[in-house]
Amino acid sequence: MDPKAAIREKALALGFDAVGFAPAALSGEARDNLAHYLGQGLHGDMGWLAAKADRRGDPRTLWPDAKSVIVLGMNYGPAEPPNAHLGEAEAGVVSVYARGRDYHDVVKSRLKALGRWLAEDRRCQVKVFVDTAPVMEKPLAEAAGIGWQGKHTNLVSRDFGSWLFLGEVFTDLVLEPDMPHADACGACRACLDACPTAAFPAPYRLDARRCISYLTIEHKGAIPIELRPLLGNRIYGCDDCLAACPWNKFATPTSEPDLLPRNELTAPRLAELAALDDAGFRRLFAGSAVKRLGRDRFVRNVLIAIGNSGEPALAQVAGRLLDDDAAVVRGAAAWAFGRIASAAAVAAARVARERAETEEEVRLEWRVSPAEGHP
Repeated sequence: MDPKAAIREKALALGFDAVGFAPAALSGEARDNLAHYLGQGLHGDMGWLAAKADRRGDPRTLWPDAKSVIVLGMNYGPAEPPNAHLGEAEAGVVSVYARGRDYHDVVKSRLKALGRWLAEDRRCQVKVFVDTAPVMEKPLAEAAGIGWQGKHTNLVSRDFGSWLFLGEVFTDLVLEPDMPHADACGACRACLDACPTAAFPAPYRLDARRCISYLTIEHKGAIPIELRPLLGNRIYGCDDCLAACPWNKFATPTSEPDLLPRNELTAPRLAELAALDDAGFRRLFAGSAVKRLGRDRFVRNVLIAIGNSGEPALAQVAGRLLDDDAAVVRGAAAWAFGRIASAAAVAAARVARERAETEEEVRLEWRVSPAEGHP
């Protein structure tokens, strides 16, 4: 059998939905776009993007012997509208990609299986990568004919819309490249107009510093106050630009069991999430991509959703976290409490807080000044 046909057949049998072949190289345009993006500071505090920019720009810096890249796509299309629970006062919205098992584990295990088979069948060398490695996956996927980078900068597929996880197998085999995919966005700007925070300064250009996915996942500090109301009840990621793409009319729901949404991650209750301690957070999100975030930043996101809920009943939930050990949680709790508690409740909390601080100052003075006759 033709090598490419055999590889494609095996990849599909392993559960991949899209297969393409590209040279182990990137165009000068892709490298220039990355340099321009970093030069403008649009990556925010994602220092890891800049730190390995030279490696991202040339696949052969990862492995000099690489000749070809096999690009694989796995469909994670949702069965229900991605934003079906937006605006629900007491529930949070988790991005579609994170509702099932951590895709890094799912995709990488299949990549390793394909790599082992390829090495044995073709007596070649291979290396496999998911998006934790410095690989410019979307330009490679475009070069391999999987899809094209849309105006929202994500990959779009004629067959799967916006819902493809990507992975790569680098090999020293020389495989004939597939035809690169042409841009098929046309005059459409649905994804740009759908962004709640206006994070696209221009088509094909994302300012991560305004992107809800960046703010709720990558950003480690307090989320800017002026952007908090725009997050709504999104507590991990955002699907608005993906969901708006007209090409999704050809998408189909995933049939991969590991990528199906867990019940507890579909419209989870904000009050329950805000009550999580570190151990509870780890238990709830075991095996999920959300676990990578850590409890403190996740609860920060939940509190912002509570502040946007308009539900006075959730004020006491925020109030219980005003003295949390994590500064990023305390700040979000104070903002949320101030947004939804009544004026009387806010004043009472301020008085109680001042009284507690005064009492603590007195106790501290007594401990450090025993020579002056204090007990």
